[in-house]
Amino acid sequence: MLYHYGTEFRTDDIGEVFLSNQLSPEYPDTGRATLSVIMPAKNEAESLKGLLTRLRATLPRTELILLDDGSSDQTAEVARAHGANVISHPYSLGNGAAVKSGARAANGDILVILDADGQHDPADIPRLLAKLDEGYDMVVGARSVGSQASVGRSLANSFYNWLATLVTGHTILDLTSGFRVVRAERFKRFLYLLPNGFSYPTTITMAFFRSGYPVGYVPIHAAKRQGTSHLRPLRDGVRFLLIMFKIATLYSPLKLFFPVSAAFLVTGLGYYLYTFLSMGRFTNMSALLFTAAIVVFMMGLISEQITALNYRDGDR
Repeated sequence: MLYHYGTEFRTDDIGEVFLSNQLSPEYPDTGRATLSVIMPAKNEAESLKGLLTRLRATLPRTELILLDDGSSDQTAEVARAHGANVISHPYSLGNGAAVKSGARAANGDILVILDADGQHDPADIPRLLAKLDEGYDMVVGARSVGSQASVGRSLANSFYNWLATLVTGHTILDLTSGFRVVRAERFKRFLYLLPNGFSYPTTITMAFFRSGYPVGYVPIHAAKRQGTSHLRPLRDGVRFLLIMFKIATLYSPLKLFFPVSAAFLVTGLGYYLYTFLSMGRFTNMSALLFTAAIVVFMMGLISEQITALNYRDGDR
């Protein structure tokens, strides 16, 4: 029996996890919930050997689901040898697609999602579960600055966290972490929103905040990944830049579009005053800037309505 943050955590002979507190105001206080561990993987045969052994030591009888995303090595065979249920994609569909496949197949009330590259320590899972037991719907393993893959990645993630905190009004310690525990029923509501690529953690975090589901954080140290990274600096650098746009549009599009519209309006007004006072006329550039301000603002209003409809459809 393990104790973390004053919460009792153990598994019984059929793989059920006992938590000492009520799951949440909307869950019956049965005192037990089943776990499913989801691991997206691509060519991670070497790292899986140690990871699955440690997972079994931490969660002896929990459902383990490995998503083989088009691997060309022995990833699937290694996972089956350690008793994991394997779902194989015929070719690589992306990290987010793998997580979605795992969530659809999972039977547990609570999903534990972690990378299969050895960065995440299974020994941290009880701490995340203990935090979840405090009334959160999702708990994220927040990586320390020293455990980031590189200085550039650390700076980018810090910027994403700052921007997401600004947009949502909630402190976000690690927007892009792939290590999290989440209530399955909540997570599955947003599968239709999740992209197939690496930005699914951003999407699910913003979706939870938008819907009023509490998100908590537990500090972790992420080890250096084993094997070769599947991120490509140029391609994924451009893709990660889109995360900044997604952060705002997933939560409240007007928070992105309104400042841009205001900038066009102020610039147009300033240029108009300059040309009117110096040349005594209204120029085409001023008209263009005023028009751009109106168009961008209207785009924000429309995007706001589309976002509201998307979330409403997900709650049906």
